[in-house]
Amino acid sequence: MARNDDNKMSREEAGRMGGEATSKNHDKEFYQEIGEKGGEATSRNHDKDFYQEIGQKGGEARGNNGNGGNSGGDGKMSREEAGRKGGEARARQRDRS
Repeated sequence: MARNDDNKMSREEAGRMGGEATSKNHDKEFYQEIGEKGGEATSRNHDKDFYQEIGQKGGEARGNNGNGGNSGGDGKMSREEAGRKGGEARARQRDRS
């Protein structure tokens, strides 16, 4: 267990232990519900540009994970393009709400 200079539990250790306890006390539906609530709050607090940016970043990260992206010519969308389009679609969906 990680301790600080006062021989007290560190924040990291307390957070890990709290997360483990929460996971033992709650089921899949609990996590789905809080995830949905978080998504709704994020949607209220951010605009189209935010979703486009995170979609693009997600696509770029996926493309740089060692698997490469789309090699081209096979009719498949690259991960970067999929991330960008996903961000744009989410932004359009948010704009309709």
